[in-house]
Amino acid sequence: MKEQTVKSQKGLIDAIKYWSFLNLGILLMAAGIYFFKAPNSFATGGVSGLSIILANALPIMSQATYMMVINILLLIVGVIVLGRECGALTIYCALMLSLENWMLELLFPITEPLTSYPIMELVYAVLLTGIGSAIIFKCKASSGGTDIVALVLKKYTQMNVGTALLCSDFLIAAATFIKFTDGGIELAAETGLFSLLGLFAKVFVVDDILDSINMCKSFTIITTKPDEINRYIVAEMKHGATVHIAKGIYTGEDKTVITTVCRRSEAIRLRRKVNDIDPHAFIIITKTSEIMGKGFRDNIS
Repeated sequence: MKEQTVKSQKGLIDAIKYWSFLNLGILLMAAGIYFFKAPNSFATGGVSGLSIILANALPIMSQATYMMVINILLLIVGVIVLGRECGALTIYCALMLSLENWMLELLFPITEPLTSYPIMELVYAVLLTGIGSAIIFKCKASSGGTDIVALVLKKYTQMNVGTALLCSDFLIAAATFIKFTDGGIELAAETGLFSLLGLFAKVFVVDDILDSINMCKSFTIITTKPDEINRYIVAEMKHGATVHIAKGIYTGEDKTVITTVCRRSEAIRLRRKVNDIDPHAFIIITKTSEIMGKGFRDNIS
């Protein structure tokens, strides 16, 4: 009974952490879009970029309202065309992103950029939306929008998701070179160049943030006291390890080489424990963002 209670509490804590993390990602994306992308007309792709273009070209609705309408339409198309591929998490993220953008519009109404430094605002726009996107991807979700378009293209063409998503975002970013005015259409080179720069920068930011979030540590421990270290790894850290018998060339002593991996938050504890058990242990620690197997990431065929 006690064990079931502990498991239930752990499950509740994990769920709270997951939803808090997911909603943090959505909030960062919404803030980046509303405070930095929209006022500067930066359209680095996605539904947010398309809504910014439409709000400038057809100002019958606000940017946030356009984004909500487009997301709802795309979600309906996704459910009809893709079925289960358009999951509940995508619906939740897309609607929450639109809702939070709309709420920011009500709470903090702005009609012009926050500063007179567009390059600084572009940096914040890329960082906030890039970090937010990475967090959402880490939670195995998506913000909908052009993700759904890419999945539809993948289903009916030979194009893969990455290529389809990049193409749709590139076209949206390129469209910002056109500026709609009362007198007609003008070339907006500055906004277009900023948007394309933001699109390319965002790709690198998302990749780097995902690598950082997924960062784990690989330990190679050479010791003469393997039993205590192995017990700690298995009993306390709930991880496995691989053991090799070796001989030190310099000392000629028989030693044991323990290889294990752990999350970044566990690495400091393991290093301290190994030093406590065997102060003379030789420890090699390397960074890795790709660990596949039980307890980490599922194997991909």
